[in-house]
Amino acid sequence: MLIHSGTIITPTEEKGADIFIEDGIIKAEDGGSQETIMIDATGLLVFPGFIDCHVHFRDPGLTDKADMKTESKAARFAGVTTVCEMPNTIPATVSITALKDKIKKSEQITDCDMRFFFGATRAEHLSELKILWTDSKYSTLKEKCCGLKVFFDHSTGDQGAGKEVIKEAFKLCNELKIPLVAHCEDPEINNAAADSVEGDDISLHSEMRPPEAEEKSIKDAIGLVREYGTAFHVAHLSTAKGLDLIRQAKKDGLPITCEVTPHHLFLSTDQYKYSGTLVKMNPPLRSESDRHALWEGIKDGTVDCISTDHAPHTLEEKEVTPTLSAPSGMPGVETMIPLLLTAAHEEAISYADILRCCFTSPNSIFNLGKEEIAEGNMADIVIIDPNEKWTLKKEDLLTKCGWSPFTETKMTGRVKHVLLARDSVAL
Repeated sequence: MLIHSGTIITPTEEKGADIFIEDGIIKAEDGGSQETIMIDATGLLVFPGFIDCHVHFRDPGLTDKADMKTESKAARFAGVTTVCEMPNTIPATVSITALKDKIKKSEQITDCDMRFFFGATRAEHLSELKILWTDSKYSTLKEKCCGLKVFFDHSTGDQGAGKEVIKEAFKLCNELKIPLVAHCEDPEINNAAADSVEGDDISLHSEMRPPEAEEKSIKDAIGLVREYGTAFHVAHLSTAKGLDLIRQAKKDGLPITCEVTPHHLFLSTDQYKYSGTLVKMNPPLRSESDRHALWEGIKDGTVDCISTDHAPHTLEEKEVTPTLSAPSGMPGVETMIPLLLTAAHEEAISYADILRCCFTSPNSIFNLGKEEIAEGNMADIVIIDPNEKWTLKKEDLLTKCGWSPFTETKMTGRVKHVLLARDSVAL
């Protein structure tokens, strides 16, 4: 295969080049085949396949909302070729058996590479994780496990862990060098805030889980990083003060990374009046000042990753009364890249930062082993028209739940080709 005259996005430059692929391997020059398939990429951008390091594909146990097959297809359509799936399914991924079952099911998935987080709410779950990481007979399963996910407070799936379990998680993950990710919200602050709120306006959700809950939880986590030296990743960061804590922790040399979501980048509490329960998620939407701070965090490098927290529910579940009883979460895996390309067109983010946040950093943080576009590598490749203007339509969505708060959004920049390395072998 020949990708002719595309512009390859790298961390340091945008360079025009031809890309030759033979048996899945990127070559310096064409092997001379008379039957070479050619893609004319003149005027198009070429990225490695994007990584979404935070998804909930709801499989097994919640497949009325989503499943591996539908969501991986939606991911690939939008240029995401690797996903890291969270443990709050039914059963939860808190045992080697549950992890093995997920991995076996994912072997039937051809649209993207699925990796899985282990979960822990009790000490015995950490014991299982230790066995997974140290017993050589589980080495194949370990390769598909991208780390441990803990919840400082409950979210979908009631996976909140107590303080002692969280402390032991930090200790174990440092000892075995396991990436540790946390949903950072303080349960005591959230509970007190929820008790003080009266009414059923959906916007009250942001008051019931206030910014102070995230800030306190991140501060506590930083204390544990100082104590144990654990490499720690903050999931779906949503507040300016939380960002400031991470920025300072990085300046202090602590091994802390973080991610932000497109919904916290593009939406604020103002969106409740337009989208209602569709934009109820945890952590909730924040103020405009928090939203702008997250963009600054991308620009100055404090934010390492952009990931979706793709967490679909059916419309029937979302459209309930009382409105505050609606489940938290929204789909996002097929809208992340179009939204970021649109932001790049508007010069709110660089293509280099999209590469960093959606490929380079998650690849490194979670030890995914994905290869960049370079001679001798087997890389997933995404080809993008940065100037195509289009509107996201509900009927075009591939995610099983069939809705998004971003429908009717005018986009600039569209994925045109997605080439998986393993597919290229068969060409």
